[in-house]
Amino acid sequence: MNELPWIEIISAVVVLAGGGGLAGVLVARRRRRTQEQDGAPSATEAGTTTEPGTVGAEPGTVAPSAAPEAEPAAPAAPTLERPAPTAGRLVRLRDRLARSGSPLGARLLSVLSRDSLTEDDWDEIEEELLLADVGAGPTTELLDALRTKVRVLGVREPAAVRDLLRAELVTLLQPELDRTLRTEPRTAEDGTHLPAVTLVVGVNGTGKTTTVGKLARVLVADGRSVVLGAADTFRAAAADQLTTWGNRVGVETVRSDREGADPASVAFEAVARGRDEKTDVVLVDTAGRLQNKAGLMDELGKIVRVSSKVAAPSEVLLVLDATTGQNGLSQARVFAEVAGVTGIVLTKLDGTAKGGIVVQVQRELGVPVKLIGLGEGPDDLAPFDVEEFVDGILG
Repeated sequence: MNELPWIEIISAVVVLAGGGGLAGVLVARRRRRTQEQDGAPSATEAGTTTEPGTVGAEPGTVAPSAAPEAEPAAPAAPTLERPAPTAGRLVRLRDRLARSGSPLGARLLSVLSRDSLTEDDWDEIEEELLLADVGAGPTTELLDALRTKVRVLGVREPAAVRDLLRAELVTLLQPELDRTLRTEPRTAEDGTHLPAVTLVVGVNGTGKTTTVGKLARVLVADGRSVVLGAADTFRAAAADQLTTWGNRVGVETVRSDREGADPASVAFEAVARGRDEKTDVVLVDTAGRLQNKAGLMDELGKIVRVSSKVAAPSEVLLVLDATTGQNGLSQARVFAEVAGVTGIVLTKLDGTAKGGIVVQVQRELGVPVKLIGLGEGPDDLAPFDVEEFVDGILG
């Protein structure tokens, strides 16, 4: 075996001493031979010490093996969303309501426009109204009014029939009810700022937490300052979900640091935060409670009592799923007894034929529908307007 030339031995010792290992020896040997072929002096001949993997080091210096790591960039601040203005929302969503296939629309008009109406025709109209969850009592009232006016006026033209049906439906939906959301803060006798407190109640699956998030967007769009209270402490994802909604529009969420915490204490803290920070509105999301569980309903009553120690609720909104029909009505009765419901939020009206539940709920409770949801978008929650709603149904 041929001995290595002395220059290679020296280079190998230098590389091994610098931690380059056998791979470094081979790299140094290859570099020296290349330099000799090109007529350039080797690193050893030039009196320099170069670590493996470095090129062009100054004579007499040791080049660093790697550049220093750059400091991680600070995370970018989240971009706040600008909710769509509430003015005209229902007008914008009316087409979606018209496409929902409600039996209160085209099918009723087609029957009423026939040249002569037989008892079978009136039975068909009654069936369509009942399928839409208008309810037996309101259906009878509507049929009696339509029978009388069709007979007396002899209405047959489609436009005239539509106007007649529209007028009767508007009357049925009680346009005289006050549908204003009470979101004005108050001042106590001692000068303390008191926020408007809105409790949102309802059973699981109605879209309650999502509705709270959308309602926060409605209020922000109207220029209100908002604090959210995540009092649904029994569902693990509820507080995270609500916090995400709040972060999107720059709204603070008060929540417990542990699952299963006392919901009343979270509600109390949220209302107190709204008072101290002089917030306009505090929205409190409560756990989805089944009406047949007395203990849970008692808990809801406790939330009302405890939060009232700071500021009494100005609104208690019951979220109802429009697809539940009669079940939604039974829920509404129990919640009205426990929490003193002041308004209804009707969700999932898109793609459903259950819009008639509006009539029944208002008749049974004397409580107006104040908001309706017509889609899955973040701004698909709109203040309820009777005439716009009827126009959407009739198309």
